[in-house]
Amino acid sequence: MSGDTFAGSGDPQALDQVAGQDDAAADTAPLEAAAEHTQPIDAPPDASGFATEQVATPEQQDPAARAAQLEQELAALKDQHENLNSQYMRLAADFDNFRKRQSRDLEDQRLQITCTTLSEILPVVDNFDRARQQLNPQHEEAQTLHRSYQGLYKQLVEVFKQLGVSPMRVEGEPFDPTLHEAVMREPSEQHPEDVVIEELQRGYQLNGRVLRHALVKVSMGPGPAGSSPMGAEPAEPPAQEQGG
Repeated sequence: MSGDTFAGSGDPQALDQVAGQDDAAADTAPLEAAAEHTQPIDAPPDASGFATEQVATPEQQDPAARAAQLEQELAALKDQHENLNSQYMRLAADFDNFRKRQSRDLEDQRLQITCTTLSEILPVVDNFDRARQQLNPQHEEAQTLHRSYQGLYKQLVEVFKQLGVSPMRVEGEPFDPTLHEAVMREPSEQHPEDVVIEELQRGYQLNGRVLRHALVKVSMGPGPAGSSPMGAEPAEPPAQEQGG
């Protein structure tokens, strides 16, 4: 028996084969054990070798849910558009009102400055007008001087016309407190009550706006005989009564 057991103990090649088989079995045993416990991976790996989670694209969603989502987004955009449009309309209206208000303020300021300046010049025009009515030069030198300042007066009146200034014509017109300033009231047989019978100081307008009120004398109408109506100062008696 001992001879069979150690029959190949003297062969070195046989010993090397046995040792190589034992080493190969030892190397493959851990790999086989790991393969038995490994679970299969359903998702395909990405480029890095790791599995990626699948996300549904809009085309893969439920059409009804996708349509409801789009309708909500459209309604939200419509509300946003309406709000922005309302804000724009309000801003545009406010800016237009501001522009008109600024334009009116500038025009009123310009007109006020013009009225103030022209009002300072009106007394000069009054003096020229009085001189024209009162003076009646007889000599040649006086007439030459008269024509000279009358030329200046006409030039001044022409400038006033170009600026839109026009004199009021008040005699025989109904009394208007927005245009006239009554300084005197007296009875009149020729004019009814509240009619301007005389202009004491000429009034002027600037493009329809009162530059200076006209100072006038207003009729009180025919007064009762022997009495002074409304406490007015006695007027001069008519010419036919003076003869009596």
